[in-house]
Amino acid sequence: NQILASCGAKHSFYNLAQVLWQAGDEVIIPAPYWVSFPEIVILSGARPIIIHAGAAQDFKITPEQIENAVTPNTKAILVNSPSNPTGSAYDKNELEKLAEVALRHNLLIITDEIYEQIVFDGFQHTSIASISPEVQKQCVVINGVSKSYAMTGWRIGYIAAGDPEIVKQAGKLQGQSTSNPCAISQAASIEALTGPLDEVHEMVREFEKRRNIIVAQLSKIPGVTCNTPKGSFYSFPDFSGVYGKKDGNGNEIKGSLDFTDYLLSAEKVAIVPGVAFGADAHARLSFATSLEKIEAGVHRIKEAISKLTD
Repeated sequence: NQILASCGAKHSFYNLAQVLWQAGDEVIIPAPYWVSFPEIVILSGARPIIIHAGAAQDFKITPEQIENAVTPNTKAILVNSPSNPTGSAYDKNELEKLAEVALRHNLLIITDEIYEQIVFDGFQHTSIASISPEVQKQCVVINGVSKSYAMTGWRIGYIAAGDPEIVKQAGKLQGQSTSNPCAISQAASIEALTGPLDEVHEMVREFEKRRNIIVAQLSKIPGVTCNTPKGSFYSFPDFSGVYGKKDGNGNEIKGSLDFTDYLLSAEKVAIVPGVAFGADAHARLSFATSLEKIEAGVHRIKEAISKLTD
């Protein structure tokens, strides 16, 4: 009575938002954020309260930032670790401090942990729900099989809630929309979740090699800086050092959308503008592709930037 399987983690979060919040409520969302988080909150009638965490703090919010954002209308805080789009991840000590603030203000903690298995450099993923029994009661974990088990198209996500009533209400909503997820996908997901992790670990080792290469090569490009992700399969470099420059047609690069459009037209490289994640200085690159494509893509980015003029 504490778990509900849905058609993906996004579906799980949508169910939660619809049954938990209404007009006048506020939900704290750290930025950079996954693109759907604020929009799903808005669809519930609630208002997303965005807290910005830049590269200098490794894209992780602090307890003080949460304290400053809490109002009488605040109902929940969202945690995404490891993060899409930044690859940052909170350690146990950091999560304990965030949990203290949430407990003090009686905030529900929504924790998206879909990249939990994809961590690097010996980093140990910690679920904030595991901090203590008190914290667990205040938590809803969102997870799924899309990322760690490379089962994106199977569309299985789930919530695990400390409060069974949350699962009950989310189940009622889902029962009138999609009903159960595909039974075949559920059976395959059970095998993934209960089976050996050898292939997952091998995949993560390969991702770590690719991460090292993409970060090293991006960091060599003038005007570009890049934090080293602790998890996921994304890098989130800062390209703002080239903003203000002009392309061959005299068009100024004013932000991430201009820059990513320019890359696509000039060098046929597709990356995601950071403005979609609430961080316009940045853009998201995925290293869930071959080393050859990573090296060629970064080389083309370097070439495109070299053609910009002041």
